[in-house]
Amino acid sequence: MKIAVITDNGETISQHFGRAPYYLVLTIENGQVVQRELREKMGHNQFSAEPHHEEHHHGEHGQDEASHGKHARMAETIGDCQAVLCGGMGYGAYESLRSLNIQPIVTDLGDIDAAVQAYMDGTLVDHTEKLH
Repeated sequence: MKIAVITDNGETISQHFGRAPYYLVLTIENGQVVQRELREKMGHNQFSAEPHHEEHHHGEHGQDEASHGKHARMAETIGDCQAVLCGGMGYGAYESLRSLNIQPIVTDLGDIDAAVQAYMDGTLVDHTEKLH
């Protein structure tokens, strides 16, 4: 199994999915982390030159088709992962990841190793109240 963690530095969990430059991908076998791989992640700064479309009528920020396309491009690098852990993200990104069969989990833990251990133990809480 592989899980990804949103990070700025490879050591702590980033507070914002869209702004973080990296995924730390952890391969887990028999309850142990057997491999750690830092992968570059697309983010808001790569999309700044593209037209920005907001849906003003119904729905939350980031839930329009153009935003889903951006979220899917951000997630291409972790298509082999079952879950992604982060400190915060928008509703649109959360739903886009779910539609790609990647379980997003918003955690209040900052330490990657502690969060991964809690995930493996089945005790990691998904703080959806932190979605924006």
